[in-house]
Amino acid sequence: MNRRFLILAALAACALAASCKKEAAPGPDVWAVVNGKEISRGTVEKYFRSRVNAEAPEPSQEEGLSLKLSILDELINNEILLERATKMNLMASDAEVEDKFTESKSPYTEEEFQKKLKDTGLTVDDLKGDIRRQLSIQKLFNREIIAKIGITDQDIADFYNKNRSQFNVAETQYHIAQILITPHPDPTVHNRKNDKATNDADAKRKAALMEQKLNGGADFAQLAMDYSEDSTASTGGDLGFVPESNLNQSDPALKKAVLSMHAGEFSQPIPVGKGAFRILKLIAKEPAGQREISDPQVQTSIRDMLRNRKEQLLRSAYLIEARDEAHVTNYLARQITESAGKLPASK
Repeated sequence: MNRRFLILAALAACALAASCKKEAAPGPDVWAVVNGKEISRGTVEKYFRSRVNAEAPEPSQEEGLSLKLSILDELINNEILLERATKMNLMASDAEVEDKFTESKSPYTEEEFQKKLKDTGLTVDDLKGDIRRQLSIQKLFNREIIAKIGITDQDIADFYNKNRSQFNVAETQYHIAQILITPHPDPTVHNRKNDKATNDADAKRKAALMEQKLNGGADFAQLAMDYSEDSTASTGGDLGFVPESNLNQSDPALKKAVLSMHAGEFSQPIPVGKGAFRILKLIAKEPAGQREISDPQVQTSIRDMLRNRKEQLLRSAYLIEARDEAHVTNYLARQITESAGKLPASK
C-alpha cells in the first residue's frame, strides 16, 4: 500500500511539474517578463527598426528574428540591472539626463536631429529613456565593479616579465593627430561646431583659418573636435601610433611633414587631392628598441589593459549572477522554438 501511494504521489508530482513547466504568456504581444515587468513586442520592434539600415536589403526572416532575440536579450539585461540600480538609489537624475541629451544632440543641426529621429523611428522620450538607463547602469557598475578593481605594481611587473617581447618595438613609431578639411562633406561625420566646408574655396578658407588659429596658440585637439571633418574629430584627431613603414604607403607630402616635425609641432595645411587638406601634429616619436618597465608609458598601457580585462570579466560575472537571481521568461524565444523558426503573429 505504501509503495503504491509513493508511486501515485510521484506520478502526480511529475504531472504537476509538467503543467507548471511553461508559464502562459500574459498576452500575445508580451515577448518577455522580467521580475513581473513586461517587455512588449512593440518595444523590441521599435529598436529593431532603429538598427536596420533602411537603404540596405531587408534582412531574411532568420536574420531579423536573430536580431530581435538579441535586442530582447539586451532589454532583459537592462531591466535586471536597472532594477538593481533603483534599489541602490543610483538612478540618473533629470539634470544628468538633460546634460547628456544636450551633449549627444550638439553635433547636429535641429534639422539633422529631427531627420535622425525620423530615420530611426525613435522619439525624444525614447532617447532620454535610453540615456537614463545607460547612466544609471554605469553608476551601478562604477559602484559594484570598477570601484573594486585594483591593479598593483606587482601585477604590472608580472605581466611585463611574462610578455617582455611585446614591448620590443621593431621600428620607429609616430604618434600623430590630424585635422581634415574636405569640400565634400560626409553627412555621417560630425564635429562639435557642425562646421563643414561645402566647396573647394570654402575648404581652402577653412584650412587657412585653422592654421591661423594654431599659430595663435589654439589647442590642436580642441580645434580637431570643433572643426575636423572625419571620424577622429571626437577624439581630438588622434590617429594613434603609426609605424614608419606605414608612412611609406601614405601621400609623400604627409610622410615628409611627419619626418620633418619635432614632438609638439604641427604642419601647414597639406593638399591631399580633390580639394581636401590635412593638418598634422606630431604628438610623440618612439624610436625602435626595447621598452623597459621603468617607462611610464609602458606602465600606463599595462595598467589600462589589465584594468580593462578585469572589468570585462567582472561585468560578465556580475550580469550572470544578477540574471540567475532574477525571474525571467522569454516568450519570444519559446514561440520561435515552437514554431520552428517563424515570427509569432501579432494578435
